[in-house]
Amino acid sequence: MPRIETELENDVELKEPELYRVILHNDDYTTMEFVVEVLKSIFKKNAEEAERIMWTVHEKGQAVCGVYTYEIAETKVEQVKVLARQNGFPLLATFEANA
Repeated sequence: MPRIETELENDVELKEPELYRVILHNDDYTTMEFVVEVLKSIFKKNAEEAERIMWTVHEKGQAVCGVYTYEIAETKVEQVKVLARQNGFPLLATFEANA
Protein backbone atom coordinates (compact mmCIF):
# COMPACT_ATOMS: atom_id res chain seq x y z
CA MET A 1 0.00 0.00 0.00
CA PRO A 2 1.43 3.42 -0.88
CA ARG A 3 2.23 5.67 2.02
CA ILE A 4 0.71 9.10 1.79
CA GLU A 5 2.26 11.77 3.92
CA THR A 6 0.49 14.99 4.49
CA GLU A 7 2.52 17.96 5.45
CA LEU A 8 0.64 20.38 7.59
CA GLU A 9 1.60 23.97 7.47
CA ASN A 10 1.39 25.70 10.78
CA ASP A 11 1.05 29.31 9.90
CA VAL A 12 -0.53 30.12 13.21
CA GLU A 13 1.10 33.20 14.59
CA LEU A 14 0.86 33.63 18.32
CA LYS A 15 0.82 37.15 19.64
CA GLU A 16 1.50 38.34 23.13
CA PRO A 17 -1.69 39.79 24.64
CA GLU A 18 -1.95 43.55 24.92
CA LEU A 19 -1.12 44.84 28.37
CA TYR A 20 -2.78 47.55 30.43
CA ARG A 21 -1.52 49.68 33.30
CA VAL A 22 -3.71 49.92 36.37
CA ILE A 23 -3.45 53.37 37.94
CA LEU A 24 -4.49 54.56 41.39
CA HIS A 25 -5.52 58.21 41.67
CA ASN A 26 -5.07 60.50 44.66
CA ASP A 27 -8.03 62.07 46.44
CA ASP A 28 -8.43 64.14 49.60
CA TYR A 29 -10.37 61.51 51.57
CA THR A 30 -8.86 58.04 51.21
CA THR A 31 -6.35 57.36 53.96
CA MET A 32 -2.78 56.41 53.19
CA GLU A 33 -3.22 53.29 55.31
CA PHE A 34 -6.16 52.15 53.21
CA VAL A 35 -4.21 52.69 49.97
CA VAL A 36 -1.39 50.55 51.35
CA GLU A 37 -3.90 47.82 52.28
CA VAL A 38 -5.41 47.94 48.77
CA LEU A 39 -1.97 47.61 47.23
CA LYS A 40 -1.14 44.65 49.45
CA SER A 41 -4.46 42.81 49.17
CA ILE A 42 -5.51 43.44 45.57
CA PHE A 43 -2.17 44.00 43.87
CA LYS A 44 -0.15 41.59 46.05
CA LYS A 45 2.56 44.16 46.80
CA ASN A 46 4.84 43.69 49.78
CA ALA A 47 4.78 46.34 52.52
CA GLU A 48 7.79 48.25 51.18
CA GLU A 49 6.52 48.40 47.60
CA ALA A 50 3.00 49.30 48.75
CA GLU A 51 4.41 52.22 50.78
CA ARG A 52 6.48 53.43 47.83
CA ILE A 53 3.50 53.34 45.44
CA MET A 54 1.23 55.01 48.02
CA TRP A 55 3.71 57.89 48.39
CA THR A 56 3.88 58.28 44.60
CA VAL A 57 0.07 58.47 44.45
CA HIS A 58 0.10 61.02 47.27
CA GLU A 59 2.87 63.21 45.87
CA LYS A 60 2.27 62.95 42.12
CA GLY A 61 -1.49 62.43 42.02
CA GLN A 62 -1.37 58.93 40.56
CA ALA A 63 0.80 55.85 40.22
CA VAL A 64 0.88 52.61 38.28
CA CYS A 65 0.06 49.61 40.50
CA GLY A 66 0.69 46.91 37.94
CA VAL A 67 0.52 45.87 34.29
CA TYR A 68 -1.94 43.15 33.28
CA THR A 69 -3.95 41.73 30.43
CA TYR A 70 -7.26 43.50 29.72
CA GLU A 71 -9.49 41.18 31.73
CA ILE A 72 -7.22 41.16 34.77
CA ALA A 73 -6.77 44.96 34.68
CA GLU A 74 -10.54 45.40 34.44
CA THR A 75 -11.05 43.06 37.40
CA LYS A 76 -8.44 44.84 39.53
CA VAL A 77 -10.12 48.22 38.88
CA GLU A 78 -13.49 46.78 39.89
CA GLN A 79 -12.02 45.19 43.04
CA VAL A 80 -10.56 48.56 44.09
CA LYS A 81 -13.92 50.25 43.50
CA VAL A 82 -15.87 47.68 45.53
CA LEU A 83 -13.40 47.58 48.43
CA ALA A 84 -13.16 51.37 48.57
CA ARG A 85 -16.95 51.82 48.60
CA GLN A 86 -17.35 49.13 51.28
CA ASN A 87 -14.95 51.13 53.43
CA GLY A 88 -16.45 54.54 52.65
CA PHE A 89 -13.64 55.86 50.46
CA PRO A 90 -13.79 57.40 46.96
CA LEU A 91 -10.49 55.80 45.85
CA LEU A 92 -10.33 55.66 42.06
CA ALA A 93 -8.48 53.14 39.93
CA THR A 94 -8.40 53.23 36.14
CA PHE A 95 -6.57 51.33 33.44
CA GLU A 96 -5.06 52.29 30.11
CA ALA A 97 -3.11 50.65 27.33
CA ASN A 98 0.54 50.12 28.20
CA ALA A 99 2.21 52.15 25.48
